[in-house]
Amino acid sequence: MRIESPREAASHFTPELTALIEDPLYSERVWADPRLSPRDRSIATLGAIVALYRPDELRAQLHRAVDNGLTLEEISALITHTAFYGGFPAAISASVIAHEVLSPDHH
Repeated sequence: MRIESPREAASHFTPELTALIEDPLYSERVWADPRLSPRDRSIATLGAIVALYRPDELRAQLHRAVDNGLTLEEISALITHTAFYGGFPAAISASVIAHEVLSPDHH
């Protein structure tokens, strides 16, 4: 079963916002910019989302990170590393969400 992303869910109420996110964020201007690989973008994005505690977006970006080649071990290390810069409470919450989203026993 496909889960609706936060962006898709928001589009029901704010379609204009979704359109603004699609272009430039997911157009050639940001996510497709060749200066960073999709994997590197996922690392940067997860770090920011963990530090800022954005749980809904974190769920979607965890899937994207795996699709972009990050392993569960790398995501775990990233969350641990981010704790020192973004705060332990945010990292602990991110760890719980990552476990829920990515662990085989939660699917």
